[in-house]
Amino acid sequence: MDLTNKVAVVTGSGQGLGLAYAKDLVRHGAAVVINDVNQATADAAVAEITAAGGRAVAVVAPVGSTETAQKLVAGAVDAFGRLDVMVTNAGILRDKVLWKMTDDDFDAVINVHLRGTFTCVREAVLKFREQGDGGRIICIGSPAGQRGNFGQTNYSGAKSGIVGMVRTWAMELQRAGITANAVCPVAATAMTETVPFLAPYIEGMKNGEPLPDIIRREVGMGTPEDAAGIISFLASDAAADITGQAFAVGGDRLALFSHPQLTTTAFHDGGWSADDIASDWQQTFAESTESVGEKFPDKLVAQ
Repeated sequence: MDLTNKVAVVTGSGQGLGLAYAKDLVRHGAAVVINDVNQATADAAVAEITAAGGRAVAVVAPVGSTETAQKLVAGAVDAFGRLDVMVTNAGILRDKVLWKMTDDDFDAVINVHLRGTFTCVREAVLKFREQGDGGRIICIGSPAGQRGNFGQTNYSGAKSGIVGMVRTWAMELQRAGITANAVCPVAATAMTETVPFLAPYIEGMKNGEPLPDIIRREVGMGTPEDAAGIISFLASDAAADITGQAFAVGGDRLALFSHPQLTTTAFHDGGWSADDIASDWQQTFAESTESVGEKFPDKLVAQ
């Protein structure tokens, strides 16, 4: 997997999953732009990468605005001469149940995740089209956007929207040789520490204990590094024909999400009145309704 001469921007890459993505890209030969809102954090990430012989620079700015997106693309071009890969990873949480979520809680998450993905991808695509030799868009989604998650109206909405944008971009950008894909990782981070039944496993991992198979396989959760390989793969020439897809990755598991499809179809002459639907619901549609939220092994949840 050779990414030599490739240049990538990874937003939100001062630590956690973003840093794991950046380091894996560098390990395969790419140069990276590290992005964080904290100067010291960004500088430490760059220092770690360059000390190991990699190429990295930092752009310190909050993702969301067009101005930041332009700074990120300019940072890549100024330091390394071009841009080949945009990884939109930056994110924040403002978790609250619907009736307690404020406008500011909602807007802050949408601005970073959804608008920040849009602005960064738009600026990257402008550069890709100017260069004329394709490019890679890799947007970070979440299982919460695919399945929903309690207390995450803003986050789930943003992550679902990201996958919707990726599918549209895959169509719009195909002729230019630019791929667009989404990756939905599950890893032991500050975010997953808040899940009660996962917390003991994450604490154990911090103390050097390996995660058991039930976590790495059935839950599909591992370290940030476990989620990084798919980023480097999608950035590579080997993935030139893969676009419009949403991947789930974590621990020992890699999977593809299906695109939403009609599951049950029925027809009624003259259209469906409310009474018609009520009459046919149990027989025709009831068994096709689907669950919401992530499904975890019962033996874990019961602990």
